[in-house]
Amino acid sequence: MKFTQKPLHKAMVGVFVGMLAAGQPAFADDRESLETLRETTLNLIDALVEQGIFSREKADAMVKAAQSKAAKTVTREKSKSAAPVRVQYVPETVKNEIRDQLRQEVLAQAKAERWAEPNAVPSWLDRIKWEGDMRVRYQMEEFAKSNASPDDYYLETLTSTPNTTRAAGFIPASANSTHDRERFRVRARLGMLAKVSDDWSAGVRLATGTTSDRVSTNQTMGQDFNKYQFLVDRAYVKYDPVEWLSVTGGRVPNPWLSTDLVWDEDLNFEGFAATLKPSFANGDFRPFLTIGAFPLREDGPPSKSSRWLRGAQLGAKWQLVPNTRLSFGLALYDYYNLEGSPETQANYQSYKLGGSATYGQYEYGSGMRQKGNTLFNTAPTYACTVGGDCDPIWGLASKFRPVNLTASLDLAHFDPVHVVLTADYVKNTAFDRSEIQRRTGVALTDGKDYGYLFKLAVGMPKLAQRHDWQGSFAYRYLGSDATVDAFTDSDFGLGGTNLKGYQLGLNYGVDQNAWLSLRWMSAQSIESFSLDPAHRFGVDLLQADVNVRF
Repeated sequence: MKFTQKPLHKAMVGVFVGMLAAGQPAFADDRESLETLRETTLNLIDALVEQGIFSREKADAMVKAAQSKAAKTVTREKSKSAAPVRVQYVPETVKNEIRDQLRQEVLAQAKAERWAEPNAVPSWLDRIKWEGDMRVRYQMEEFAKSNASPDDYYLETLTSTPNTTRAAGFIPASANSTHDRERFRVRARLGMLAKVSDDWSAGVRLATGTTSDRVSTNQTMGQDFNKYQFLVDRAYVKYDPVEWLSVTGGRVPNPWLSTDLVWDEDLNFEGFAATLKPSFANGDFRPFLTIGAFPLREDGPPSKSSRWLRGAQLGAKWQLVPNTRLSFGLALYDYYNLEGSPETQANYQSYKLGGSATYGQYEYGSGMRQKGNTLFNTAPTYACTVGGDCDPIWGLASKFRPVNLTASLDLAHFDPVHVVLTADYVKNTAFDRSEIQRRTGVALTDGKDYGYLFKLAVGMPKLAQRHDWQGSFAYRYLGSDATVDAFTDSDFGLGGTNLKGYQLGLNYGVDQNAWLSLRWMSAQSIESFSLDPAHRFGVDLLQADVNVRF
């Protein structure tokens, strides 16, 4: 700890000078008082050294400096006059007042900087909270023997009329859909929460992963011993002016009551969210309202226009009886300007001549999509027949305005063992085949606009101690265009929509804040990814994890 420069230093130096000047002729009682003060001050310095406030070297240097200054003062006074120096008598009441003032100043600073507390740290550290976790994973991916190859998906998208696909996750053809895979992965996250004041706080979290995968913080081993990236996963400011209102801005944690049916558990949001939690007389019923606005793409005229996600969720946490709690939320999410539109021939010709900056602005980029949403080629037919640029530019066929209902019932009748029932339902209210055909020219005869999830978990709600355990079973069905596939769970079916299947999980605590996890997920496509009925997809996933949390 750095000792702050306060009036206490000056008082000490003055005392040192007085002590060293005590060698001058003086009354016996004054000499005794000065000697007492000298010993008291040296004892105080020793105490500060023992508490770690000063180093021994710094304390010795301070004493020597004071002695040197006192010696110079005595020499200067002797040269001025040979007359004996008379030390003015200091009344006992004045001595007591000086002593009390010095003691109060020392005690005030000791209390503020917590000198007397064992292993004391600066007070500002009390406002900082660190958290983190690490995970080492073995993952096996076993693909169905009936899966079409990536080449089949790719060729189908180029020859089908109209040019439509749901298999963008397999394009280019170098992707994998038929060869089983084993790999080891690691995840590390380190976060800091700072309480700036009673109303303001901030959070920062770093995590492994890549900037090209927003729904995963895993790092696959086997990089020739190369170092991993540690990226900013969260960075936000939070304002809590009153008990019932909280406002957050920046790269914020997921503000919604949700499951991984719609939002992957590793996903964080960029933008602003506010939550209102009005308190009523009945404390067992706690409603909330959350609203949020999140830019997906900045406005950059003339080459591109902005894209936004806006949402609102109304819900409550309800203690039905002492051992039963219900949490539920009804949300509406609206994606603005995310859907695709066909490019015109004139725009393409201008682009080829270098005169159009807007060509390709309707693309649903490969860095976002996982797989499953219905896509169409936004490039005009002219681009392939005349211009020679046959590579498709994929855009979303449907608009997205999903309604999401989430509910969780926690039964604690056998505490510490809990039985938790979770249900989640989502429906894209903007999915309209007639509107899609008018805007894109694509006439869809299939595609699903809804999805659901049911989950049963038995055991401890949170694994914190040795021998804590939890088992779970879940079934999900997520239609192709029920929600945007970029943000859904990245593990089930290796990510995306147009998937159905089940999941088994088992967690067991091996020590405090350390546990083992085992998950088995079996997923298969609901409809063909390439619109060819023969092109199906299925994958089974085994994950074995070692987890620690601190």
